Amino acid sequence: MTLGRFRRIALALPNAVEGSHHGKADFRVGKRVFATLGYPDDKWGMVKLTPQQQTMLIDAEPGVFRPVPGAWGKNGSTNVLVAEADQVTLRSALTMAWRNVAPKSLLALHDKPKR
Repeated sequence: MTLGRFRRIALALPNAVEGSHHGKADFRVGKRVFATLGYPDDKWGMVKLTPQQQTMLIDAEPGVFRPVPGAWGKNGSTNVLVAEADQVTLRSALTMAWRNVAPKSLLALHDKPKR
């Protein structure tokens, strides 16, 4: 996986936009950050998960995911070693992060059954 691919997957999520926070690219929905690139360095991204989601991904892919150091990590913020992530796993992690912060009204539209 590449940083560019991470960016494209994040921006393909409904209403996702790219911004910047402390000079690092971030990805937002409804003004809330669900992922970033470049933390702690250019090899890593971050996804905003629940602690349960974080545990599940770290258990499944310990070479790809790790908690962000400190309190942020205890609350679910999870680093992703981008080069080690496959597309399916990264898309799943980004989608979970997006769902965790997306406005309820957008989730309702997104989850509406297709006819």
